[in-house]
Amino acid sequence: MISASHDLLKCPDNVVAPVKATIQFSISDKAGSLDDCLATIESMQISLTRIESRPSKISEWDYDFTVDINAVNFEQVSQVVKSLESFAKQVQIINNAKVPDSTPWFPRTLTDLDPITKKASKIGEGLASDSPGANDAAYCARRAEITKNADTYKTGRPIPFVNYSRVEIETWAVIYNKLTKIVSKFLKSRTGFTLRPIKGIVPSRYFLNGLAFRVFHATQYIRHHTKPLYSNEPDICHELLGHAPLFADPDFADLSQEIGLASLGASYRDMKRLTAIYWFTVEFGLCRQGDQIRAYGGGLLSSFGELEYCLSDKPEIRPFEPAKVAQQKFPFSEYQPVYFVTESFKDAKMRVREFTKSLSRPFSVRYNANTESIEILDSKEKIIRCAQSTDIPTLAQNLESLAQSC
Repeated sequence: MISASHDLLKCPDNVVAPVKATIQFSISDKAGSLDDCLATIESMQISLTRIESRPSKISEWDYDFTVDINAVNFEQVSQVVKSLESFAKQVQIINNAKVPDSTPWFPRTLTDLDPITKKASKIGEGLASDSPGANDAAYCARRAEITKNADTYKTGRPIPFVNYSRVEIETWAVIYNKLTKIVSKFLKSRTGFTLRPIKGIVPSRYFLNGLAFRVFHATQYIRHHTKPLYSNEPDICHELLGHAPLFADPDFADLSQEIGLASLGASYRDMKRLTAIYWFTVEFGLCRQGDQIRAYGGGLLSSFGELEYCLSDKPEIRPFEPAKVAQQKFPFSEYQPVYFVTESFKDAKMRVREFTKSLSRPFSVRYNANTESIEILDSKEKIIRCAQSTDIPTLAQNLESLAQSC
């Protein structure tokens, strides 16, 4: 069983990060106020990629706006702020930071995830010749019909509804009935994670980037009915039975996002290391429960055969140490010869966070859930805001980084 995250050869490091900024401002509820602000931005020939509004929390008659812009340079961003101050109040840049030109592109706002679906493999391109559906024209056409929804999906829209056929429902039933006999209860608490449709395999960089926003890219098509208990690629059974329930666990959700945040702007070498950590946790991870070892990785929970195998005495079991896990090679199309067992999801998250200090990325990041954007922590003001958000571990890590650079 493979996941929609592994295609390292398609993760170029020569993509230069664009100059982007997220700006917030407040305006009075009167005719023409917003038009004046937007005209100011347009007059500078700056691309406006997103605009959101909400009633002000300070004044009953004001509205707060958040806009994303693509600027030519950082000086132009400052010019926008200065111009907006003539028409608006409380103008501030909430997401703007200089990063090295060699830094690979990474999403800075939730809407930046929209183009990622274009990076996914098209129907037929990623369907291996040994797949049971490869030579089934009707099955391929059906998959193409379902994945068409992912091509047009945009942030904020409802997940596309799929009216599954009788054969697809019967295939699901075989898998569900088999797995529910051996898989324990799943926690139901909400963690803020959302599913986003994707049409196929997506490169590791973009898949892990999505986790930083608590977004899990998931396929909607189902495996071929002739082999319901095995699939050599991700499908809806893998996503809903293997992954989705675990994202309801707050500590597991935090661990997943920690890996995602570390992937933003990571070098090619570091991406390979983070992909291995993701593989041996979210996909094929084991954890302790009392004096017993349990499986929690999505690749294990959705594969009856490997689920039995990983808990037998056949594979090698090692303790979860991210620096060593990051160097471990792993096969895509066969059972893993080695698995890593964590003491708990919370312990794994803290170990991953400590491991990220060894990455070569020259800046740190934080996800702002209020603006659904990534903040680069490169100034005292941003670190103070981080402290006010009560994210103390991230604060301590970045204060340490700043102290070392002084």
